[in-house]
Amino acid sequence: MVAIDSTRKEAVEKMKDVILEEVNIKELIIVDDDSTIVSKSAKPNFKTLGPKYGKIMKLLAERIKSFSAEEIKKFENDGSLAIKIKDQKVTLDHEDVEIISTQIEGWIVETDDGITVAIDTELDESLIAEGYAREFVNRVQNLRKDSGLDVIDRINVRLKSDDLFTNYISKFKNYIKNEILADEIIIDGDISGNLRNLKIGHFECAIAIDKVE
Repeated sequence: MVAIDSTRKEAVEKMKDVILEEVNIKELIIVDDDSTIVSKSAKPNFKTLGPKYGKIMKLLAERIKSFSAEEIKKFENDGSLAIKIKDQKVTLDHEDVEIISTQIEGWIVETDDGITVAIDTELDESLIAEGYAREFVNRVQNLRKDSGLDVIDRINVRLKSDDLFTNYISKFKNYIKNEILADEIIIDGDISGNLRNLKIGHFECAIAIDKVE
């Protein structure tokens, strides 16, 4: 999920497919503000506020701590915020207030130059399987290169591994075959011949590739 201002939103929209491919994510959601990504609160800076508003400091501090989401957003956008304390107008600048962002549980959030990016770190079984499938593709592509195969040569792949890993590969067999130009992916068959023993994640794998004549 990305929170971005309207001036840069169009650029991200145009490059959405490239971003999805490059950073290996399933979905990119673009929102206008980061209120759905992080929870924000305001904290008074007593060092700068004390000398200026000593007599009303206690009330001012409580008022700052109770800032609404809209007030925080306006303060961040404008760099200042005018409020009233006991009929006294107070203009708060960026050095007077610290905005504290609290991440949503299960998300990693980073903010830089007005852009907030949040990544959902919760992985379901389907995402885990897809991750292993992508890594399997990468390993087989390296085996193709090491074997001196031409980029257009078609292959058959033989795989022997843990049942859980082979189940992951089976779920994405069509995707894998398309990526590595394979006619067949044979699981738990004859694994002799041009064999390589690899470790993918914590799974031990025996993989053999054969050029289709």
